[in-house]
Amino acid sequence: MTSHDYKTIQYGESHGIATITLNRPDKRNAISYELIDDLLAALGKAAGTDAKVVVLTGAGKAFCSGMDLDNLQQLAGRTHEQNLKDSEIMAALFRTLYDFPKPTIAAVNGPAIAGGTGLATLCDFTLAVPEAKFGYTEVRIGFMPAIVSSFLIANVGEKRARDLLLTGRIFTALEARDFGLVNEIVAPDQLLHRAHELAGQLMENSPASLRATKRLLSSYTQEDLDRRVTLAIQANAASRQTKDFKEGLSTFLEKRKPTWTGK
Repeated sequence: MTSHDYKTIQYGESHGIATITLNRPDKRNAISYELIDDLLAALGKAAGTDAKVVVLTGAGKAFCSGMDLDNLQQLAGRTHEQNLKDSEIMAALFRTLYDFPKPTIAAVNGPAIAGGTGLATLCDFTLAVPEAKFGYTEVRIGFMPAIVSSFLIANVGEKRARDLLLTGRIFTALEARDFGLVNEIVAPDQLLHRAHELAGQLMENSPASLRATKRLLSSYTQEDLDRRVTLAIQANAASRQTKDFKEGLSTFLEKRKPTWTGK
C-alpha cells in the first residue's frame, strides 16, 4: 500500500492496536473532505497490517463536532451531481467503518455531533466519557440525517430513531448508553486505558473467528443496508436543492434564527 501523508489525523500502531486520532482540535475535529480522505486511508492501512483492533478517538476536548464550517460554506453553490458525490463519499466512510473486518472501538472523549455521532456509534464498541454529548442535529439547520439513518434504525429501532432524527435533540452519554448506542461510560483519565483493556480482551480471541463473525453479522443486513444507503444518498442530494436547506445553511453560518418556508 502506498504511504499517505495524513494532515487531519494521527495514525499509530502498538502492541496489535491501530489508533486513529482525529487531529483538528482547533476545529473540534470537524469533518472536512480532507479528514474523510485521511480516515479512509487510515482504515485501509489498518485493514492491511498486523493490527488486530482499531481504536478511534479525538484530540483535544471534542471527539467530532460534525461538518467543517469551511466545507459548509461551499455547499450552497454545488450542483446536484456534486451533492450526490458528497453523499456517496460520506456513505462510503460510514460503510467502511460499519463493515470493517477487524474489531473497532470508539473512545469518545467529548462531544460527537451529527456526522460525529455516526463515527462514534458505528464502531463495534463505543466507550464515552460522562461529559460526551451526541445528536443528529441536521434537521435543526435544514439538513437531512439521511446517510446515518440507514444504520441507526438497526441499532435503536424505528421509534427511537424517529425521536432522535426528527427532534435533532442533543442527548447525553447516559441516554446514549440507555439507547444502546454507547457500551460503557468511562472516566476521562481512564478512557484510553479502558479501550486498550478491551482491545486486549478481543486480541485473546481468534483473529480468523473475529473476522468471520464480523463478516457474518454484516451479511445479515447487507441487502437491506445496500437499499437503504442508495435511497439515503439520493434523498440527501435532493434535500440540498431545497429552499429550507439554503435558509438553514445561511442561518447557521450567520448565527441567526431561520425562517422556514417548507420548500
